[in-house]
Amino acid sequence: MKTLIQLFVCLFLTNSYAQQNLTYQVPPDEILELADVDLAPGVQIDSKGENMILLYRNQYKSIAELSETELRLAGLRINPVTNIGSRTRYYTNLKVKKTSDKDAKQVSGLPEDARLSSFRWSPDESMIACLNTTKTGVEVWVLNIKEAKATKLTGANVNANMGSTISWFNDNEHLLVKMLPSDRKPLIDTDIAVPTGPTISVSDGAKAQNRTYQDLLKTPNDEFNFEQLARSEIKKVSINGNVENFLAADMYRGVNFSPNGEYIMVTTIKRPFSYLVTYSRFPSENTIYSSTGNKVKTVNEVPLDEVRPKGFMATRTGKRNLNWRADQPSTLVWAEAQDKGDPEVEVDYRDAVYQVKAPFDGEPKLILKTKQRFSGISWGNENTAIAYDYWWNTRNTKTYLFNPSTATSEIITDRSYQDVYSDPGNFVSSKNEFGEYTLTMNGNQLYLMGDGYSKEGQFPFIDAYNIKTNKTKRLYQSPYTDKLENLYDAIDMKKGEILVRIESKTEYPNYYVRNINKKNDLTAITTFENPFKSLESVNKRIINYKRDDGLDLDGTLYLPLNYEEGKKYPMILWAYPREYKDKASAAQSTSNPNEFVYPYWGSPIYWITKGYVVLDDAAFPIVGEGEDEPNDSFRTQLVANGKAAIDAVDNLGYIDRKKVAVGGHSYGAFMTANLLSHSDLYAAGIARSGAYNRTLTPFGFQSEERSYWDAPEVYYNMSPFMHADKMKTPLLLIHGVADNNSGTYPLQSERYFNALKGLGAPVRLVMLPKESHGYRAKESIMHMLWEQDQWLEKHVKNKVENTEPIENQEKIKD
Repeated sequence: MKTLIQLFVCLFLTNSYAQQNLTYQVPPDEILELADVDLAPGVQIDSKGENMILLYRNQYKSIAELSETELRLAGLRINPVTNIGSRTRYYTNLKVKKTSDKDAKQVSGLPEDARLSSFRWSPDESMIACLNTTKTGVEVWVLNIKEAKATKLTGANVNANMGSTISWFNDNEHLLVKMLPSDRKPLIDTDIAVPTGPTISVSDGAKAQNRTYQDLLKTPNDEFNFEQLARSEIKKVSINGNVENFLAADMYRGVNFSPNGEYIMVTTIKRPFSYLVTYSRFPSENTIYSSTGNKVKTVNEVPLDEVRPKGFMATRTGKRNLNWRADQPSTLVWAEAQDKGDPEVEVDYRDAVYQVKAPFDGEPKLILKTKQRFSGISWGNENTAIAYDYWWNTRNTKTYLFNPSTATSEIITDRSYQDVYSDPGNFVSSKNEFGEYTLTMNGNQLYLMGDGYSKEGQFPFIDAYNIKTNKTKRLYQSPYTDKLENLYDAIDMKKGEILVRIESKTEYPNYYVRNINKKNDLTAITTFENPFKSLESVNKRIINYKRDDGLDLDGTLYLPLNYEEGKKYPMILWAYPREYKDKASAAQSTSNPNEFVYPYWGSPIYWITKGYVVLDDAAFPIVGEGEDEPNDSFRTQLVANGKAAIDAVDNLGYIDRKKVAVGGHSYGAFMTANLLSHSDLYAAGIARSGAYNRTLTPFGFQSEERSYWDAPEVYYNMSPFMHADKMKTPLLLIHGVADNNSGTYPLQSERYFNALKGLGAPVRLVMLPKESHGYRAKESIMHMLWEQDQWLEKHVKNKVENTEPIENQEKIKD
C-alpha cells in the first residue's frame, strides 16, 4: 500500500509539472532596467542635409495590439478592421529641426494617440506624407516641414493592405492614394462558415519545388477574402484634402510614377490564385497610364509563377525587374532570362536587359547582357551606367561599366560577395532633375563609399573611380581606432560634405556632417544620450582564435560588470551559423569592438549584469569548397566551431568550462539543438524559433538548395529531431505561436519537444501567444528574458554536478 501511495504521488507531481499555466513574468531588475528603456528617435534627413525628422516610437508593442484581429492570407498579415498590415511598426510622435539648429521643434496638429507609418517625402522635400492608423481605419496625413505642422488629408478609408499606398505627383500638391472600394463585399468568417465542398489541389506533372511558405491561401473562402482585401480604388488627393476618382477598383499591388511624372506604371494582381506560393508570384499585369488617368498600354502580363526549374538561381521567363530608367524622362527597363530561367542550362549570358521609351510601342532595345543573374543597375547618363549580377552557387558577383547607347560593357569587378575585405564599396548617388537617384558624376569620375573591413580592422572609406582608366583614388578613410564611423550618405560630393554616424562602445550613435576636404571639419547634428547607463563600464573586445583545422575565427567578448580577476565565471555562447564556399572568406572578420553596446530584445548581453561572461556573435562558419557543399560536413564543423570558442575563452582564464550555455535564434536555434545532440561541451541551451526536422522543409532550407530526395543523408544528419535520443542536456525551447518565417513552423518546436520529453530529456517549451518569428510585445519579451534567466540560473550558474561514476554516465557522441 505504501508503495502504491508513493507511486500515485509521483505520478501526480509529474503531471502537475508537465503543463504550467503562468501569467507573464518580468526579468530581475538588473535586466529590466536595460530592457525597458526609452530609446532615442529614428532619423530621416533630406537629400540636401538641411532638414531632419525625428521619429519617436514605443520600443515594444503590447500584447493587446498583437491580439487585434488578424487574417493571414497569401503571405500577408492583415488587420481587416483597419486595413493595414497587422504587424506594422508605428511611430507615436514627430519633431523637426534644421540640421544646423541645436533644438528640434515639436510637430503640431498630430492626431491624438498617433500611430504613424509609411513616410514619403514630397519631390521638393518640403513635405512628408504618412499614414495614421485609427481604431477603425487608416488616414493620410501630411507634414509641412517648414511650419512643423501636420494636417489630415483623408478619412479612415485608405487601403494599406498590400504594396505602396501613397505616391506623390511631381507638382508637390497631389498624391495618388489607394482607398477602400465602394463595392467591397463583407468578408467570410472562415471559423463559422459552412463549407460548400472539399478543397482540391491538382498536379499536372510539372515539378513545383517551392520553399515551405507560411500564411498561404488554403480554401476558396481564403481566396474570396484575399481578393476583397486586395481590391482598392485609386484616388487623387490634394494637399488641401480634395479627393477625385482616378482609377476604378482592382487588386493594385504597385503604383510607380515615371521620373518626369507624365506616366504611371500600375501593377495589378490577377487570378488564378495559388495555394503553394505567396501573392508576389500570383499572375500580374503591368499597365501604363498617363498622369491624367488614361490607359496607355499594358506592357507586361505575368502568368502564375508556381513552377520553376530547380535551384536558388532559377527564375521565371519573360519580362522581370520591370522599372523606370532613373536618368531618362520615361523609359522602361527590364531583364529577361536567356537560359529559360534554368541554372542547369549552359549559356554564355544568363540574362539580357532591354529598354523601350514612351509611348512604349517601339521595338525593345538590347542594352546589356550579364553572364550571371542580373540584379540591378545604377544609372548615370546616356553613356554611363553600372550594372550588377550574381551567382549564388559560387557566391560570385560581377560589376559592369556599360554604355546604354551602344550596348557595350566591361566587367570592372569580379569577386566573391562573401569576400568583405575586397569589397570596393557602393557607388554614390544623388538626386537628378527628376528627383531620382543617379550616379554622382564629376566628368569621368564616380565615387565609391565602402565599409572598409580589413585584417587590421574596420576603416570606412570614400574613393574616386575613373571610368576611363578603371583606377581608384582614396579620398577619405576614417581615422578612428577607438570609435566606429559609419558613412551614412553623401550630401554634396563636390563640397565634400558627408553625413556620418559615429559611436563607440559606450557612446550612443549620433549624426554629424563631415567635410572630407577640410581636416577635422565635423559638425554634430544630433546629441542623443546613452539610455544604457549601467553598461558604461562594460569590458568589451574582439577575440581571435583558430578552429582545429586552422580556420581563423572571432567573437565579441563581454566580461561581467562585477568581474574579479582570477575568478571563474559561467559563460553564454551566442551564435548564428553562416555558409561559405571558400575558407579565405570564412576567416574574414566583420566584428568591430567599437560598436555601441546595444542590448536589443533578443540579445544575450543582458547577462553580463548577472555575473556571466558572454561571447556574442561568435563565428560559426560552415565551409564547403569546390564540389563539396557546406552542409556535407555541417555537424563536424559546428562542433569544431563551438569547441574553438570555448577553448579560446577558457585559455584566457575567465570561465568555468563546465558552466557554458549555448543559444541562438532561428538558424541559431537549429545550431543550438545540434550542438547539444552531438557534443558534451555545454551545461544547457536556449533555442528560440528554430526548425529541428528538415524533412518538413523538403525542397531546400537556409542555404541548402538540394531537396530531401537529392541528399536524404544531409537532411537526416542535420535534423536534431532525428537524434533526439542523444540529447540529455537541458534545453529551453521558445517559439512564437504565429511564426511566419519560411520553415520555422511552431510545429517544429512542438514536435521536437514531444520527442525529447518522450525520450526523457530535460526540456522546457515556451509558446508565446500572438508572436511571429521576431517577438514584438513587451509582455512577451519580458517573459522571454525571465524564462532565459531562470533557465541559466538553474542549469548553468547553479548547475548540480553529476556525482555518478563516470562509467555510469551517458556520454553524448557524434
